[in-house]
Amino acid sequence: MFFKQFRTLSLQKNITLILKSRIRNFKSGKVNSIGVIFDYNSYYDYDFFTNLTKELGLNDNRIRFIAKVDLEKNKPNSWDSFFSSNDFDWLGRPKSYEIEEFVDQPFDLLISYYKPNKLELNLVTARSKANFKIGITNEDSRLHDLTIDIEPSNTEVFKIELIKYLTQLNRL
Repeated sequence: MFFKQFRTLSLQKNITLILKSRIRNFKSGKVNSIGVIFDYNSYYDYDFFTNLTKELGLNDNRIRFIAKVDLEKNKPNSWDSFFSSNDFDWLGRPKSYEIEEFVDQPFDLLISYYKPNKLELNLVTARSKANFKIGITNEDSRLHDLTIDIEPSNTEVFKIELIKYLTQLNRL
């Protein structure tokens, strides 16, 4: 019990430190690569995201997924990257190669498509080296550059709003 609380506090501290040191230096230009992070147990519609990339004018190979699963045994057989709470040490540092590889990718756009505020998802979002971050939860406004506050099941609204804002920002 004590270690779980210590781990939670460590995760929160890491997120705060990362967000304080983040320099928002937006590169102008079109979106050429997208990273998507989501909670697999809450929402996992890959087809929505692949169709979205086609509407944005990108190929399927320009999108990369990472998802949080509750238990390692629930990990689906797939080519995508997954992580669980066990992939973080008791100090809140990631110990998975998949997480490190995802956060080091310099995506033009990161979509954090999760509504419940989970520390592991927030940490991966905060550590990401993506140029522009969009999320659907506004519980911590420091995580995202743009927040579209909707439920994950409202995919059509998200798509319309995303295209509208990216067009306004000259990113499409």
